[in-house]
Amino acid sequence: MNVYGTEQIRNVVLLGHGGAGKTTVAEALALLTGVTKRMGKVPDGNTISDYDKEEIKRQFSISTTLIPLEYEGEDGPIKINLLDTPGFFDFVGEVEEAISVADAAIIVVNCKAGIEPGTERAWEMCEKYNLPRLIFVTNMDDDHASYRELVVKLETKFGRKIAPFQLPIRENEKFVGFVNVVKMGGRRFTNLSDYEECEIPDYVQKNLTIARDALIEAVAETSEEYMERYFLGEEFTQEEISTALRTHVIEGDIVPVMMGSGINCQGFKVLLQAIDKYFPSPDHFECIGVDVSTGERFTAKYNDDVSLSARVFKTIVDPFIGKYSLMKICTGTLKGDTIVYNVNKDTEEKIGKLYILRGKDQIEVQELRAGDIGAVAKLTVTQTGDTMAVRTAPIVYHKPQTSTPYTYMAYKAANKGEDDKVSTALAKMMEEDLTLKVVNDAENRQALLYGIGDQQLDVVISKLQSRYKVDVTLSPPKFAFRETLRKKVKVQGKHKKQSGGHGQYGDVIMEFEPSGDLETPYVFEEKIFGGSVPRNYFPAVEKGLQECVLKGPLAGYPVVGLKATLLDGSYHPVDSSEMAFKMATILAFKQGFMEANPVLLEPIASLKVTVPDKFTGDVMGDLNRRRGRVLGMNSNHNGKQVIEADIPMSELFGYNTDLRSMTGGLGDYSYEFSRYEQAPGDVQKREIEARAAAKDGE
Repeated sequence: MNVYGTEQIRNVVLLGHGGAGKTTVAEALALLTGVTKRMGKVPDGNTISDYDKEEIKRQFSISTTLIPLEYEGEDGPIKINLLDTPGFFDFVGEVEEAISVADAAIIVVNCKAGIEPGTERAWEMCEKYNLPRLIFVTNMDDDHASYRELVVKLETKFGRKIAPFQLPIRENEKFVGFVNVVKMGGRRFTNLSDYEECEIPDYVQKNLTIARDALIEAVAETSEEYMERYFLGEEFTQEEISTALRTHVIEGDIVPVMMGSGINCQGFKVLLQAIDKYFPSPDHFECIGVDVSTGERFTAKYNDDVSLSARVFKTIVDPFIGKYSLMKICTGTLKGDTIVYNVNKDTEEKIGKLYILRGKDQIEVQELRAGDIGAVAKLTVTQTGDTMAVRTAPIVYHKPQTSTPYTYMAYKAANKGEDDKVSTALAKMMEEDLTLKVVNDAENRQALLYGIGDQQLDVVISKLQSRYKVDVTLSPPKFAFRETLRKKVKVQGKHKKQSGGHGQYGDVIMEFEPSGDLETPYVFEEKIFGGSVPRNYFPAVEKGLQECVLKGPLAGYPVVGLKATLLDGSYHPVDSSEMAFKMATILAFKQGFMEANPVLLEPIASLKVTVPDKFTGDVMGDLNRRRGRVLGMNSNHNGKQVIEADIPMSELFGYNTDLRSMTGGLGDYSYEFSRYEQAPGDVQKREIEARAAAKDGE
């Protein structure tokens, strides 16, 4: 593959709902640019981007795949780095990584399905990152697909930015061509995406006038001179229209709507022309980071004449093809067989060969220039988010922002002795997927696997089996309850043992009561008068307490909020020892705690749920059913409400799936541990019985 300069590159991310046809769009563009000789199909498992075993089995994208295309543009050859992303929300981390290096987006919408939750999510992401975008409507070959209806819905949902650049031409209910609104000409498909000029049908005229007027008005808004000419009724030249529209598209003020049929490979030649004409090259943007040597903010244009800096936005770890670090070159030129400096790790890395990845294929290249995307194999310490630079100009770029995982399950190796293999495999998978997390919950003796959703965790288990040959079982997690007491009691603990020679004797009278501080396990005081218990045994009494609070007598959970006071006792000058007083304290604690109205406390989370206005009633009703307390609701001014609530952690299990089904996938949530509160009687009873049963079964 040729080496391309910054102004010749277009980094384009494909976004949209799962099943909208993104992978088919990528296949069609690959066919037209000569990458493949025949279009692959998702059901057949032979597409360029869905090459992983799991993707072929499940028939949807799981990872972001890079497909570089070479295209002869209007002003010379260009290179399009196409990033095909998954549409299912569980794999949002892959989408976020791709968006972090994209300079423009194509939002794919299925004409028959219309605006789906994934369409809205894609739009929100483009707004968040200020990405220029166009909407490509697929499935135009379906007789029941109404393009006009879809455009109206898009305008209603996303506002006046929506601008149809094409209108369909149908004959005998078949999609045979389109009207180019920008050039005011009819186009009839001949072979695949090729077309010839044709007359504009009469039935299109009304919609064409509306679409054309909106475009010309947008052109007029580009400058005062144009606005003046517009009001004087003057015509704009074709070049003026194209240039003005390009400015608007790059600035995000206009979002073109185009169309095609993925299965019949129609409409993609014009899509390639639009990518060339309307989408910006990287040199329109700045890379923003921090200059490590000064600590100051660093900004630079994508430019290949300065010193090298690049950021790693994705890592691929495959047992068969090895580890690849995918990076976008920000400044300078990266060449093979060189030493580069990993600024984050403060270490040098040897760069061997440079590759362009196309699906699972590696194409070797001599160099990569600013704005381009490529891959390096077998870097030792480099991870996703690291910045590569030269030691004399150390720059750090921001890592890709990835969603926080809140769905989790307990996991363990299905076969004995495979714990290390599972840990190693998961570590490699976490290198690839930043939304995957492993937490060791020592208190409940369980390992937890976190992800965005159940489907992602299911894929992880499947990959562990197929890639790394280890079986893992998932189970509902245990929750970290606490024990405390509710009233004040006074008890005696006496430990007395005689067995020839020195015996054991310890005697304490203690008072146990709530301390009022549930953050601290215990507070210890002594109020001994007259030396009934010698001072040198006080540490032994406290040591007994320290042991007791680790596992409460009620259900074996840690104890919190306890105040223990040593009031009195007695000792034997020969038989008393530290061990005897420690044992006496343990006896006193076990008896006293059970007499002091003991209760179980459950962990409470502070929850924030962001949902479109129309779902707030359903969500609040569901939170009440989950024993949640809604504290308030605020608008985030994007047609969404943020509901704040306190809710038991145990009730959040499975919440991700339920929230998605309630909101059609448009609800988001986050939570963090807040405090402990007394659990209701039925929850306490159930938990105590479950712990007792587990103990009996051991």
